[in-house]
Amino acid sequence: MPPATSLGARKALTGLDDRIEVATGTTVDALWEHHDRGLLNEPVAGLVRAHRNLAKAHTDLTFHRTLLQRLVSGEFELDAALLTRVDRVVGQIREAVAVRDTLHAEAVAVLEPVERDAPRSTPDGLPDLDAPDYAALLAIARGAKLHQHLLTGRLSVATESGTRVTQYVLERLEQAELVVRDTSHPLHAGQPVLITEVGRAVLAGSRGQRSAPTGSSYVAAAEVQRSRQLR
Repeated sequence: MPPATSLGARKALTGLDDRIEVATGTTVDALWEHHDRGLLNEPVAGLVRAHRNLAKAHTDLTFHRTLLQRLVSGEFELDAALLTRVDRVVGQIREAVAVRDTLHAEAVAVLEPVERDAPRSTPDGLPDLDAPDYAALLAIARGAKLHQHLLTGRLSVATESGTRVTQYVLERLEQAELVVRDTSHPLHAGQPVLITEVGRAVLAGSRGQRSAPTGSSYVAAAEVQRSRQLR
């Protein structure tokens, strides 16, 4: 079993962090802290619980994957005992992946209603993005590369923040002229995906319009409710 981590430890990136922060207008760290203090109303409190479970699943998966990498690194003698350990860890990874995928789907199911309720406002003449597309644009701005699988030909976008950006979302952002691929790099080596001037304007404009983040309203509502209960 992987070692337990303290609440103060660095949180694992889940691939949903950007979407959660965009939908709530609050950082994941702040949301966890507000949840521990009992300051969040539903459904954001439920979202934080789902995100915590997902983050733990990612931590567990990383633990098993790191262990497997060490076992096959050449550090240990290749014998029957090592092969048995490798088989066991591979089985644990398979189970950890299944748990992660289940918890990811559960977190998305809780996140989507919060995203639908998140206010959207952009300057005139700029694309009006929903919360998931805005999160994808923000993740790409932090660093992203497009890869193509040599066997299947499937395209995938890897971002520095861990947010998953599908080919469909990428093409939609390209059509809106928010991002562009750097075709001077081959796909198999990783093709940088860059934010355009329009994309930067959308991010800058949206940040300016988010002076009253939705996450703060959830906290404020919870604080009012608690103060009434104390009277």
